[in-house]
Amino acid sequence: MSEQSNIVALTAGGPHAWIMINALRAEFGDFPIILEDGEPQKVFWRRRRKMLGPLKVASMQAARIPLKLTKRGTWPIIENMIEAEGLEPDMPEGANVTRVASVNSDAARAVLQAAKPKAVFVVSTRMIGRKTLGAVDAPFINYHSGINPAYRGMFGGYFALANKEPEHFGATVHLVDEGVDTGDVLYQSRVEVQPEDNFHTYLWRMAAGSRNIAVKAMRDAVSGALSPYAVDLPSKQYFAPTLGGYVWTGLSKGVW
Repeated sequence: MSEQSNIVALTAGGPHAWIMINALRAEFGDFPIILEDGEPQKVFWRRRRKMLGPLKVASMQAARIPLKLTKRGTWPIIENMIEAEGLEPDMPEGANVTRVASVNSDAARAVLQAAKPKAVFVVSTRMIGRKTLGAVDAPFINYHSGINPAYRGMFGGYFALANKEPEHFGATVHLVDEGVDTGDVLYQSRVEVQPEDNFHTYLWRMAAGSRNIAVKAMRDAVSGALSPYAVDLPSKQYFAPTLGGYVWTGLSKGVW
C-alpha cells in the first residue's frame, strides 16, 4: 500500500460498527479497514473485577440471564429497522480488510503507517494505547453510542433512559485521547427511542440515527476543518448493568 488513503477504520466489527463503516464507504469509497480480534472474555472480566470488585462484576454477569429473556422477539424489530433505514450491518464484500490481533499491535501500526491517512475512524475497539495513537500524524475519531461526557463507557443509551433522561439518548463522535470517551466532541446526535425498543435494539436505533455525524466528522477531518468543543455536562463512566439494577429499572421504569 503505497498511496495515501484519506481515511482508515479501526474496529472489532459488530453490526453497529459495520453500519458506520458502510456509511463512510458510501461517502469515501473503499478504504483500509483494520479489523482486530475481540478481546477474550476472561481478560475483559478479569480487568473489570480488578476495577470494580468481584461482587459487582458477578452481579453484572448474572444480569445476562434476564437480558437473554428480553432478547426474545427483538429480531423482527431489528429487521424492520434495517429495511426502513437502509442499514448495512454486515462486513462489506471485497473490502480492504486487514485482520490483526489488536489495534495496539505492531501489525496494526504498520497498516496505519503504510496508508498515511488524513484521519482514522474508530468504532468498537479496545482502548487504543499511546503508541498506536502516535503512529500516524492524523486525528483518531471515535463513534460512541452515548452522549459524552455524561454517558461515557458502555450502554449509554440504556443508562440515559434508566436515568429518565431520554434527551440524552444518542451518540457522540469525538477525538480519541488516552481516556475513556474523554476526547473533545465533534458532533452529537439525539435519537428518538421507540416504544418497542429495548436493551438489544438501542445500539441499532442510535446507529440508524447517527450515521450522518460520523460522515460529517470524517469529511471535516479530511478537509482540515475539525472544530472540537467541550460539552458542559457532568462526566460519568458506565459499565454493564447489574442484575438488581437491570431488574429494578425494568419493573419500576419500564426500561428493559
